[in-house]
Amino acid sequence: MSILFMVAVFVTGYVFIAMEHKVGVDKAGIALVTSGILWVIYIFSAGTIIPVASPEEFSHFLSANPELAHHSYFEQCVRFVTDHQIIEQLGETAEVLLFLIGAMTIVDLIDIHGGFNFITERITTRNKTKLLWIITFITFLMSALLDNMTSTIVMVMLLRKLIANYKERWVFASLIVISANSGGAWSPIGDVTTIMLWVKGNISALPIVKALIVPCLVSLVIPTIIASRILHGILRSPDYKDDFEKRPVGITKKESMRILLVGVVLLVSVPVFKSVTHLPPFMGVMTALGLMWIYTELLYKKKKDIEESIKNRVAKVLKHIDMPTILFFLGILMSVAALQSAGILNSLAGFLDEKVHNIYAINTMIGLMSSIVDNVPLVAAASGMYPVIDTAAVALTADPAYMAYFVQDGIFWHLLAYCAGVGGSILIIGSAAGVVAMGLEKINFMWYLRNISLMAFAGYLAGIGIYLLQVWLGVF
Repeated sequence: MSILFMVAVFVTGYVFIAMEHKVGVDKAGIALVTSGILWVIYIFSAGTIIPVASPEEFSHFLSANPELAHHSYFEQCVRFVTDHQIIEQLGETAEVLLFLIGAMTIVDLIDIHGGFNFITERITTRNKTKLLWIITFITFLMSALLDNMTSTIVMVMLLRKLIANYKERWVFASLIVISANSGGAWSPIGDVTTIMLWVKGNISALPIVKALIVPCLVSLVIPTIIASRILHGILRSPDYKDDFEKRPVGITKKESMRILLVGVVLLVSVPVFKSVTHLPPFMGVMTALGLMWIYTELLYKKKKDIEESIKNRVAKVLKHIDMPTILFFLGILMSVAALQSAGILNSLAGFLDEKVHNIYAINTMIGLMSSIVDNVPLVAAASGMYPVIDTAAVALTADPAYMAYFVQDGIFWHLLAYCAGVGGSILIIGSAAGVVAMGLEKINFMWYLRNISLMAFAGYLAGIGIYLLQVWLGVF
């Protein structure tokens, strides 16, 4: 009964988030309340849920904490939730939030110092269709090198310098979300789910690129073609000039260029930092932010003739971080974490495996579900359903033909990376990129659903079709 109640609360919160503008309550508040209610339900029902959802994990926790042996069973369950599960889930959520804060701050620093003007002044076309193709392909390539969330932040900030009308920016920002998710799915460092699969050994770098780059490109091209058919005419530019009137007082053109280069190099170095040190990405972006902080402090230290009040130091920029977006992200991720801790997502994954038992159908459904809930726990649940099978051991299994899909770089893992990454574009809150764009541009959930979701869905299915064609032709 508690499980059904949690599902009902999550769905209700989701509906209110979707109807934010009609309800008149900020989605961040709804997400936080939803998260709180879910965890309250879970902790009061932990005694009945934990033995089913996490028996081995609970047993290990009790073994590691022998002092709990004299406590009541209910108290043991409460301590398991408060001292282990919620701390672990909060840690994973904090990694995402800290990454977002670091990336947003670096991007804001570049922007506030006029760095992006060097890029926008070179995008001279005012034709909406041409601009759309340029923006989407830049995002597609950028998200493979950085990550889809950082790429979305950078490109949405650029849009504000190129497009005046907010409704037109919504269209472009929505295609940026699709491009970022598609670009991140074919790169081992482009999306958090591909990073997960890469680190765990489910996939390796070159095979995932070869297998998914064409399907991911198709998943971008199809929505862009559709969107370009409804865009006509010439864009009206925002009220700024290319002579760097937006640059802060006392900052030269050369200094703006240096800040742009330093910021971009630091952002690009984050996945390299992750690969070399094996530390989580937020450590890389926080280190990058620290270096950016030192660089700008040294820059302003030399400028004795500038009043302190107009110096755009990091401490000043941090005050303007979009905290409602951060808190919305916190609420959504912790809500999903409650469902995961209660075993709901794992049960759903197990149901698919038992009743469907078709890797193409299972992955397609996982992709559709990733547009509703975060793709990280879905991929974690899916990868937990199967171990990575050694090639030599496949012949010894009960169903060798089926289990062959689960060797390293097997079809299941490649299609999982594609579906979980690209499927998140179908709804605006289905991916980190979507949530960021929604927060930065205040994109209406229902507007995205009416105008963009079908485009994204068409691209998603087309990419799956291309992948299946590649499998059939044996091209990799």
